[in-house]
Amino acid sequence: MLDPRMTRLAELLVGYSTSVGPGDHLLIEAFDIPEAMVIAIVRACRDAGGHPHVALRNNRVMRSIIEAADDVQIDTWADHDLHRMKSMQAYIGVRGGHNINELSGVAPDRMQAYGRHYGKPVHLEQRVKNTRWCVLRWPTPSMAQLAQTSTEEFEKFYFDVCTLDYRRMAEACDLLAARMNRTDRVHIKGPGDTDLTFSIKDIPAIPCCGEKNIPDGECYTAPVRDSVNGVIHYNTPTIYQGTAFKNIRLTFEEGRIVDAVSEQNNDRLQDVFNTDEGARYVGEFAIGFNPYVLEPMMDILFDEKIAGSLHFTPGQAYEEADNSNRSDIHWDLVLIQREDYGGGTITFDDEVIRENGIFTVDDLQGLNPDALKD
Repeated sequence: MLDPRMTRLAELLVGYSTSVGPGDHLLIEAFDIPEAMVIAIVRACRDAGGHPHVALRNNRVMRSIIEAADDVQIDTWADHDLHRMKSMQAYIGVRGGHNINELSGVAPDRMQAYGRHYGKPVHLEQRVKNTRWCVLRWPTPSMAQLAQTSTEEFEKFYFDVCTLDYRRMAEACDLLAARMNRTDRVHIKGPGDTDLTFSIKDIPAIPCCGEKNIPDGECYTAPVRDSVNGVIHYNTPTIYQGTAFKNIRLTFEEGRIVDAVSEQNNDRLQDVFNTDEGARYVGEFAIGFNPYVLEPMMDILFDEKIAGSLHFTPGQAYEEADNSNRSDIHWDLVLIQREDYGGGTITFDDEVIRENGIFTVDDLQGLNPDALKD
């Protein structure tokens, strides 16, 4: 018998997040997760009248392939998977992992080649643009360690946060998207010397409430590419391409990162921002508000949704909120502005809309934690 929590999550992923219907082809890409969860999604897809397809992945095997693959091999791999992705109407990626640092130490040029030759054509260009997709992590003991909880306690948190009332969240988020759509100037202040200004004029705001990621809870747009000036000092540790970073501080002039410093793995940080010219410009600005996600755990699908947070993302812009920036990277870096993390404000056109992580204007009260929790 399947765990009823798995069944409920699978039904949410199939019925709400990806809206699988009769005749739809769904690709389930499963990285180191229990067979029972894959089976739950397969059954939910069939119950909806869809055709489930499954790709089972193993992160240690993936590392072994990427670290030694030349561009010809990656191109062949990408061609095969791109052909399959073009046949799909929907995609669910469930990503587990026994070691979050599994890709640590892979040569930067191989990680960049994997992103350029595989990740970009298969996922950024085809899956993101042409399927109804949803990506989520799977709870593991290593994630529980990062969250500083027991495995059982983390699993309870995981299913609570993944199956909350996303329809209610979506209704409240529409008002934030409307505000962002009529905003020109944004001013971010926060811990340390964070003092950043930019424009989001005429770039669409996109609500994210359980349709693309689980857990979810953000609304994103992008800055006008050359409008960013000032300093942002991220206070959330992060892992990117298998390498850990801490206390990243970026300085912008006319949109471009002119100085980048990390307390941890600073040389690798420079490699990431030297990937291409677009890596030094920002492709996304988003505000996070999931009421159950409060502490960073070095997993971006959770951390970017932290209540009272924002992320400001160097690299590729999304097509739905396009500022024309192009890059082989897309790195969501998170700043938490709650009082317990040093506070801060978000100002739209000279009006403070969030202070110390709490929305202060009347129309956005529905996005505060007390309003969103069941």
